[in-house]
Amino acid sequence: MKPLDPRLLRHSAAARGYLAVTVALGLTATGLILLQASLLAHVLAAAATGTGVTVLAGALGMLAAVLAARAAAAYGGEVSALRAAAAVKSQLRRRLADHALKLGPSWLARHRSGEVTTLATRGLDGLDAYFARYLPQLVLACLVPFAVLIRVGVADWISGVVIGLTLPLMPVLAILVGRHTKGTMQRQWRLLAGLGGHFLDVVEGLPTLKLFGRGKPQAEVIGTVTDEYRGAAMSSLRIAFLSGFVLELTAAAATALVAVEVGLRLLAGHVSYQTALLVLLLTPEAFLPLRAVGAQFHASAEGAAAARDVFEILDTPEPAVVAASARSRPQTWAAGRRVSLRRDTIRLSGVTLAYPGRDQQALSGVNMTIRPGDRITLTGPSGAGKSSLLALLLRFAYPTGGRIEIGGMDLMSIPLDEWRSQISWVPQHPHLFTATVADNIALGRPDTGHTAIARAAQAAGAAEFIENLPQGYATAVGEHGLRLSSGQRQQIALARAFLRDTPLLLMDEPTAHLDAASAGRLDTAISTLMADRTVIQVTHAQSRAHHTGQVFLLDQGRLRQAIVPLPASAAFAPVAVAS
Repeated sequence: MKPLDPRLLRHSAAARGYLAVTVALGLTATGLILLQASLLAHVLAAAATGTGVTVLAGALGMLAAVLAARAAAAYGGEVSALRAAAAVKSQLRRRLADHALKLGPSWLARHRSGEVTTLATRGLDGLDAYFARYLPQLVLACLVPFAVLIRVGVADWISGVVIGLTLPLMPVLAILVGRHTKGTMQRQWRLLAGLGGHFLDVVEGLPTLKLFGRGKPQAEVIGTVTDEYRGAAMSSLRIAFLSGFVLELTAAAATALVAVEVGLRLLAGHVSYQTALLVLLLTPEAFLPLRAVGAQFHASAEGAAAARDVFEILDTPEPAVVAASARSRPQTWAAGRRVSLRRDTIRLSGVTLAYPGRDQQALSGVNMTIRPGDRITLTGPSGAGKSSLLALLLRFAYPTGGRIEIGGMDLMSIPLDEWRSQISWVPQHPHLFTATVADNIALGRPDTGHTAIARAAQAAGAAEFIENLPQGYATAVGEHGLRLSSGQRQQIALARAFLRDTPLLLMDEPTAHLDAASAGRLDTAISTLMADRTVIQVTHAQSRAHHTGQVFLLDQGRLRQAIVPLPASAAFAPVAVAS
């Protein structure tokens, strides 16, 4: 861990004002320390010669004012540093969430959501210690020792030389301890992040684990990881206590050395009593910031380790940027031009998709033309690339080869928000939020009235069960919609898609959780509502696929076969396919 991570300062634009105030108050505190020592030495020396309290009243009053000002500067510095920490945490969390959304589901699928959640919450909370205590102490550690050394050197050059020779031992020891601490703190943070991710996965899958009798083994796994984390935390504390002891011992030995040489020269009459007092008062102040920064280093190490993980995520290039850099002639978006999926054709030309860390390509050489109003079904075995093709159209992933065009424009050159505003998506496992049924249906159009929400639910075949709920559309569905069956969750997701009323509807196994009668009603609803729109549907059941418009088979990432639909359902424009 570096003494000062420049990336934290680069990502803390909102906190620079607070940091400037913290540094200014640190400079003020440094001057007050020197003034306090001088006044206290003067008062004690004068009192030793018999000077009365009345004569020293002015100096005592000034000393009290200096002590109060020093306390106020310390308080103000910590408050300002805490506000800086809050600003940095807020900024990093916003950037982390925004960048994770840009990286898309393909990146999120490779990272446990619990670890990312722990990183954004408990991990970044550790920056409080970094900004509120470690950073101010680091500033004081850079200012106070030099100021004290200069002041002592002016008053007694011999003591200044002794302090100057012993002072460098503190940062050297701190660096040696810090190198050993780095690996321990990183291991502690990794274990905490892993524990958080695994625990969240276990809690979410608890019903399934109990059903298959696997709850106890998972509890043992959590216990094992907890023990490892406890061991790492205790190891970090042991290092912190030992390093604190080493720094305290070094500071005490250096202070004692100065005290001995000053005492001997005072007895010999080579130094005045006031000067000796000044040196003895300032010597501990020279070592105190270095001791404090060593202690706060360990307290802030976890937050700094979490911040490094955040920076690794922020430094991960977006798939769109990687894909664009791989193109020799990227096409720029023409200002003022708008793409409409109601009139423009989508063309996939030699599209290839390969996920990082996988040897086999998800899609290979896919050529396809999708015209407005087409009804398309993609079928094939699991892992054939059906969901990957939808991910490309949703821009959750980007082609590693080939080209996707819409209206003659490269898909990647179209603004993301404009593109997705024309698409509705029904995933295989839709996510419902802890809100009411109406709020979940209106997710894509939060300003929609109740009448439109009810009409969309009716179209998706969800109105009947919703009206039978305790509070109807105002019923809270619970976390992840666990109060509803899987089929009911799917119907709400379909109602959400119908409400958006977009020209392109993408569906990944929309009837997988429905019975035959409900699936038939849903097919009728899709045919009725989407007659003038483009529908692309993924299914494993080839028997059901023959009842749709154009049907295509994906096998090992390739479009190998076009299945000609029945004449009754061939009322859509043909789709050109080449392998």
